[in-house]
Amino acid sequence: MSDWMVILIIALPLLGGIFLPRHGLLARIKNWRGLRQREQVEDALKYLLDAEQEGRHTSVPALTSALRLPPRRAAALVARMQAQGLVEPHEAALHLTAEGERWALHVVRAHRLWERYLADEARMPLPRVHGEAHRREHTLSVVELDALEAALGHPQFDPHGDPIPNRQGQLPSQERTPLTAWQPDRPAVIVHLEDEPAIAYQQILAVGLRLGQTVRILEAAPARYVLSDGENEYRLAPAVAANVFVAPLPGHQAVAAGALPLSMLAHNQRGEIVALDDAVQGFTRRRFLDLGLTPGTPVSPELLNFFGDPRGYRVRGTLIALRKEQAEKIWVKVQ
Repeated sequence: MSDWMVILIIALPLLGGIFLPRHGLLARIKNWRGLRQREQVEDALKYLLDAEQEGRHTSVPALTSALRLPPRRAAALVARMQAQGLVEPHEAALHLTAEGERWALHVVRAHRLWERYLADEARMPLPRVHGEAHRREHTLSVVELDALEAALGHPQFDPHGDPIPNRQGQLPSQERTPLTAWQPDRPAVIVHLEDEPAIAYQQILAVGLRLGQTVRILEAAPARYVLSDGENEYRLAPAVAANVFVAPLPGHQAVAAGALPLSMLAHNQRGEIVALDDAVQGFTRRRFLDLGLTPGTPVSPELLNFFGDPRGYRVRGTLIALRKEQAEKIWVKVQ
C-alpha cells in the first residue's frame, strides 16, 4: 500500500468529522455563529426597548458603546436588524418597529422568568441571578416560555420587582417611587431593587433589604439614609438608596397588619388564611395553592415536632407538614 493511500485512509475520517453537513466541525461553527448573531440582535433589541420605555431614543454610537462592539460590527448589526424589519432610523436615532418591540418583549419575558426560576427554585444567590438569566434568555421558544410561566404559577414580577410581560407583551402596572423621593416616617413597602450597577445592588442585599419588606425612613441626610422595619435599622448612602423603590402599603398588607404568620398560631388554635406573602413565588406558591392554602381557608396546627420543625397543620380535612420558614409566609387571623 502506497504512502498516499495510507494518508488518505487516515485523513478520510478526519475530513468527515470536519465536513459532515449536520454534525461536523464546520456545521458546529456555523451554528455557533448563528446563535452569537441572534444574541447580539436580542441584546440590542432589549437595550433599545429599555431606552424607549424611559422616553429616550438611542443613536448608533450609543448602541455601539452599550454592546461593547467595534464600530464596523455594530454597523453590520444595525444593517442586519434593519433588513429583518426590527428597527428603523429616524433622524439620528434608532426606533423599534412593531416586530422589533414584540421580539424585544419576548426576550425580556424570558430573562425575567428565568430570574424568577433561578431565585425561587434553583436557590441561586441573587447577585448571580441576572448574569445567569442573561445567558439563558436566548434559548426558549414562546411555547417553552408559556410552559415555564405556568410551572412558576404565572408570576407578575421578577426577583428584583421588575414586571414580567405576558405572552401578548403586556406589562402589569406598578406604582413605585425612589426611596430618596419618599416622605420620611411614612410607611412603605419595597417593590423594586435596581440590580444595576451591581455594586449598589450588592450593598442593598448586604444590609438585609428585600422585596415586600415594610420600612419607614428615620433619617434622610445628605450623607446617609436610615430606614427601619420596626425591628432593625438599615443605613444606606443616598446614591444606593436611590436604587430602592417603594410604594404605599397594598390592601393585603394593611389587612396582614392585624394578622400574624401561621407559624405563630398556638397548638390547636384556629386561624383563617388572609394572604400568602409576596415573597412566596414560583413552584412554592403553586404548591401552596394546590394544597388548598388559599385566602378564607380555616387552618390549625395539630401535630408538634419534638425538634419544632416541620409542624403539622389541618387544612380542608387533611394534615399537611410545613417548615417554619414556609409557615411564616402564610398570614392568618385568629378565629
